Amino acid sequence: MQGAGNSIEKVEMNQVAEHDRRIVVGVDGSPGSRTALRWAVTQAELTDARVEAVSAWQDPAIYGFAYGWSPAVFEDVSFAAVSEKILAEAVADEAAGGAPVQILTRVLHGHPAQVLLDAASGAQLLVVGSRGHGAFAGMLLGSVSQHCVQHASCPVVVVPPAERTHGQTGKRS
Repeated sequence: MQGAGNSIEKVEMNQVAEHDRRIVVGVDGSPGSRTALRWAVTQAELTDARVEAVSAWQDPAIYGFAYGWSPAVFEDVSFAAVSEKILAEAVADEAAGGAPVQILTRVLHGHPAQVLLDAASGAQLLVVGSRGHGAFAGMLLGSVSQHCVQHASCPVVVVPPAERTHGQTGKRS
């Protein structure tokens, strides 16, 4: 009987060894993603991991172009640069007092859900906010977080908004 317990421990140890000590967190600048970043940093400190903050960008869909509408063009504006700035500001805010863990940043092109799934391959954990800058802000779970929960190859933590994690005041209007 003791041998069976040892083999189970070996399997668990091998599963842990397959993952690097990396916590991937999606950051889009929304309050929910900043709460997720704070949660990831705290978890990384507790588990001796490093944080990889990932932001995704896409070229905006252009609707109506065929109907005589032309998109506004802003010179010297890159969606990648804007995403990079938003990510840098979020990480700088989190690390203002000196982050207790290493925080790496990556800005990648593609759909946010797929970018996060790819980045989290082999990671210890994927952390996302429950809602970001999506079209349906009132929904409990956003499309990116739901897609990540359903398709990630590692455990996923969906962090609720800060007002839900720190308690409600109980006031109703």
